[in-house]
Amino acid sequence: MGTALFIVDVQNDFTEGGALGVEGGDAVAEGVSRLLAEHADDYDIIVASRDWHDGTGDNGGHFALSGEPDFVGTWPVHCVAGTEGAAYDPGLVTASITHHVKKGQGKPAYSLFEGVTDDGETVEQLLDAHGIIDVDVTGIATDYCVRASALDAIAHGRHVRVLTDLVAGVAAASSEAALAELAHAGAELVAVMS
Repeated sequence: MGTALFIVDVQNDFTEGGALGVEGGDAVAEGVSRLLAEHADDYDIIVASRDWHDGTGDNGGHFALSGEPDFVGTWPVHCVAGTEGAAYDPGLVTASITHHVKKGQGKPAYSLFEGVTDDGETVEQLLDAHGIIDVDVTGIATDYCVRASALDAIAHGRHVRVLTDLVAGVAAASSEAALAELAHAGAELVAVMS
């Protein structure tokens, strides 16, 4: 029975100064790096996801190319594959990450489970191959991709802990609602770095 750490979308476009930067994003990057420095050996696998959108087209309606984004289903251009915005935040030390997952790639994608490794492995395949039962979830944004990733992990039969001091959301109200929804779905909400 193994344990995995999920690091969801800790990328330049989602941290301060990025196309969709959230307040506290840089702090999440630094906090996850501290967690890894102190506890990487506690995890059988460490999976980090990145939005990795196509540079052309609207990515299945995900990018608002004509008109204003609604910030629910349509968004400003962000995390285009190979750009600085799609790179990991420089505060995230990536040396102990065992698997890198890219999601989006021409279509909307919120959950880390919608991504694949460069070898084409899905996250579900990774978890099954390593006997993962427990998943700790960190990253950005609490109310979107963290929420979707944690809900999918629960749906795939895993015991989920959301590390509440290592997530940052778009808005306070929607982040609180997402955490309440996750708790109701069976996730444990814990602060680990305080």
